Amino acid sequence: MKKKVLNEHINQDRWLLTYADLITLLLGLFVILYAMSNIDKKKYSQWVAAFGGEFGSGKVEMESGSTIISTMTEQLRVEKLLKQVLEIDGKNSSLSISIDERGVTIHIQEELLFPSGEAKLKGSSYKMLDSLSSVLRKIPNDIRIEGHTDNLPIATAEFPSNWHLSVSRAMNTGYYLIKNHYFNPEKLSVVGYGESKPIVANTTENNRKLNRRVDIVVLMSQVTQTLNVQRQQAMQGE
Repeated sequence: MKKKVLNEHINQDRWLLTYADLITLLLGLFVILYAMSNIDKKKYSQWVAAFGGEFGSGKVEMESGSTIISTMTEQLRVEKLLKQVLEIDGKNSSLSISIDERGVTIHIQEELLFPSGEAKLKGSSYKMLDSLSSVLRKIPNDIRIEGHTDNLPIATAEFPSNWHLSVSRAMNTGYYLIKNHYFNPEKLSVVGYGESKPIVANTTENNRKLNRRVDIVVLMSQVTQTLNVQRQQAMQGE
């Protein structure tokens, strides 16, 4: 009888071992998360101040200069505000927004910005760029403007190649923001890719139309860049 009682007592206490293992694992997880959460407080404060008025309270809890910031949360907030300002509702195929590891990208098809085969901005493009600048100037993120073409070759006195055309389009778009909206040139970069980075295969005229575009990339802020690097380093160290 005594042996049976002893065994029952041992079995009843076995849950403590499982509980202790769980607590140990959770402690290890929080230690790893804390080590990955060191961020640039100044940059984060700028970002929160920029969007606080648009999305409610700008107050943020920051304990000991460290916190866990969700990359997707930041990017989704930028995307939401851009869609509101540009009135993107999913029906306008000439203007779209995507999110990837670089940040938030506004895809603007050629027809909204330039005449075919030219790099001078249409007068009708100014209103859209003005609306876009009202968002971009509020945030501390760097902006990258990329020119893209389809794979049909161009060879004119002004543009010997698609690469020349794409560079000029990106440059003119960026210069409009600098000249008319006083963007800091240190905040903007421009690049031309020609036909080398299509978003769809150049197999139909409709696909080529999609590839003729200017992409304006809101690069990840220092907050998310730092967090992303730390995550990658942690994964490499496993």
